[in-house]
Amino acid sequence: METTLHQQLKRCYAQDDASTEVVMGRYRIDAIRDDELIEVQCASLSAIRDKCQNLLKRHQLRVVKPVIMRTRIAKSRKAGGPITSRRLSPKRGNPLDVFDELIYFTRVFPHPNLVIEVPLIEIEQLRLPGKKRRRRWHKDFKVGDVRLEAIQRSIELRIPADLLDLLNIPETVQHFNTAELATMIDRPRWNAQQIAYVLRKTGAIDSKGRNRTGIIYQRAA
Repeated sequence: METTLHQQLKRCYAQDDASTEVVMGRYRIDAIRDDELIEVQCASLSAIRDKCQNLLKRHQLRVVKPVIMRTRIAKSRKAGGPITSRRLSPKRGNPLDVFDELIYFTRVFPHPNLVIEVPLIEIEQLRLPGKKRRRRWHKDFKVGDVRLEAIQRSIELRIPADLLDLLNIPETVQHFNTAELATMIDRPRWNAQQIAYVLRKTGAIDSKGRNRTGIIYQRAA
């Protein structure tokens, strides 16, 4: 079921109300603005990978992939019922979270007809009672809806160098391994390895060699 968040984002990017859910050949396009097709993807990018590859053959395409920076949790006892409580989730997002999805999109990005836009958003998540479960570690709720509260700012990714800009690696750093990358971005090494994979596959970095610490990477020429 489409969330309110998805509907709101489509309206944000469409040139008018008539320019959403436009049928084009065998595809339904979320929004159109001037000559640009817009796909809003709140779920995994892997789900629209083939669709995007086909659209890019003939069209300018903007893929909108939001990163949730802050979540307000609202609770209700039933769908359509009054809100019984609201609180802010302690979990916070980070712009680098987009790499968790780009790992499935390296066959699509970069492309001269493609822009990936990453709005950093604040949302309200409506939670409803879930099915009773015996095991404590299972969630005792289901998500009824998600709504947009605010867009902090947006990041555009057009070329591989834009991915490096997200990491804020100092210009003086010419070579690094994933352990050093993890330290620079304050993330665990497994996550730095995923990011390095995306950077290498998209042409942002090259492997320079290997030593005892692992593969050494450098910025692509």
